Amino acid sequence: MPISVAIIEDDPGIREMLTRTIERAASLRFTRAFPSAEEALAELPELKPDVVIMDIQLPGINGVDCTLRLKELVPGTQVLVFTVFGDDDLVFKALEAGASGYLLKRTPRQAVIDAVRDVWHGGAPMSGEVARKVVESFRKPPKAKLEDAEQLTPREEEVLALLAKGYITKEIADQIGISFDTVRFHLKHIYRKLHVRSRSEALIKYLR
Repeated sequence: MPISVAIIEDDPGIREMLTRTIERAASLRFTRAFPSAEEALAELPELKPDVVIMDIQLPGINGVDCTLRLKELVPGTQVLVFTVFGDDDLVFKALEAGASGYLLKRTPRQAVIDAVRDVWHGGAPMSGEVARKVVESFRKPPKAKLEDAEQLTPREEEVLALLAKGYITKEIADQIGISFDTVRFHLKHIYRKLHVRSRSEALIKYLR
């Protein structure tokens, strides 16, 4: 089945470019394009697209808040941020809200197509400089564990570390030498202990 994709972008030119890009891509199916978060939130719960390409600077409700609301309404929909902003605060806020990928708008069209496929299949695609910000956050002095989170086991820590490097479930299983289902079991317990609902939320909450 093709991956259904919706777009939330207030700039008409970029919205049209993204629409054409998705329409022409093999294995992707364009669903709808919205100029505002308000319009998108009114219709997306019924459309239930697989992936939403989300701008951050939207009129009215911004992209971070829209991502948070969308993940509550349609948890299975993956959000791929597509924005000109790459500053640390917006990157982490978007990931904390539930976004699974973060691309800058100068990303080539084919890379956008690849990122849509990747995010739907469990990856966390990011533009190079955004990924570097996430990696650099590992180099900061470790902070105290969250009081409301249960202690992770050494195996769960290992799974989370590979998750931070961008590995998908199958790759984590191959790296550690355990089954695909066992990785999913560990991820389920990691989410429960950290009180999160997605890979990106787990990573960001643990790092902070």
